[in-house]
Amino acid sequence: MTIQIDKIAAGKTIRDYLRVDLGYSGGMLKRLKFMEGGITVNGKFVTVRYVLQEGDCLGLRMDDRPEDTCPYMIPVDLPLKIAYEDAYLTAVDKPPAMPAHPSHSHRLDTVANALAFRYADAPFVFRPVNRLDRDTSGLMLTARTKLAAFQMYQHMTRGNIRKLYIAILCGTPIEPCGEICLSLCRCPDSIIQRKVAQEGDTGAKDARTVYRVLYAGETYTAVLAAPITGRTHQLRVHFSAIGCPLAGDTMYGGSDADIPRHALHAAHLSFPHPQDGRNISLYSPLPDDMAAICPMARDALEQAVQKEAKKYFQDIL
Repeated sequence: MTIQIDKIAAGKTIRDYLRVDLGYSGGMLKRLKFMEGGITVNGKFVTVRYVLQEGDCLGLRMDDRPEDTCPYMIPVDLPLKIAYEDAYLTAVDKPPAMPAHPSHSHRLDTVANALAFRYADAPFVFRPVNRLDRDTSGLMLTARTKLAAFQMYQHMTRGNIRKLYIAILCGTPIEPCGEICLSLCRCPDSIIQRKVAQEGDTGAKDARTVYRVLYAGETYTAVLAAPITGRTHQLRVHFSAIGCPLAGDTMYGGSDADIPRHALHAAHLSFPHPQDGRNISLYSPLPDDMAAICPMARDALEQAVQKEAKKYFQDIL
């Protein structure tokens, strides 16, 4: 990566510029310091004490190395829709029934396998910024560099990455829009399943969801939901707790009569770009299987999500 130094950065040491301006962690800075050709200015090796001058060309060697990769990450040519891509980030539009990363029972059919094939011309490290359950469809963001992953993690913890989901519920919430604030914890007899925490439960974590009904039918209701916190199975447990489990979500009380997976889709994603901070806003239309059980949901979703993002977030929050 090369950076042209401007007036703002001029006069700072490389150490201060990397730590304060670019947000490099101590570990990343240490890696650069001891890597051959890790830090250069105008093509010449320098130390982190070098004082930058306007017009300098700062070179940083942040490429992944073969030793950084996972030997069990097998590239597989799988169909995968790319919603956004540059040298720093890749956002995929994940189909249902595709896991995010390999496991014992899914070694060759994951998002990670597909991206490893797409980027097979260089060492590949899978760095998901947000994760989706295997059956959840929609937008999933990954970082292509270690620095981008660190910066996006910071944005995530600061609440700068916004996610909107559409869920098809069994039944209709009493309130057409509202907020669900129920702490969650792991079920004692499962490593996967979560529940609403009760007094005395260990490991309880605060969880907050806001939602708005988009369309209410006789059997199913389409809602747009924003998980303000990011707990495992948060939307699934929260809607089940108010008596409206997701269609297809048999784990939390939903009926699978009309859809074989939980009806949850990551429809909208907005985030600051790690290089220049510009806002990127992505949209994924409702998949066919969810539209089939609630036909009016597709039009309602498109009308809602395609509004200007900032205004829409002000409306829902």
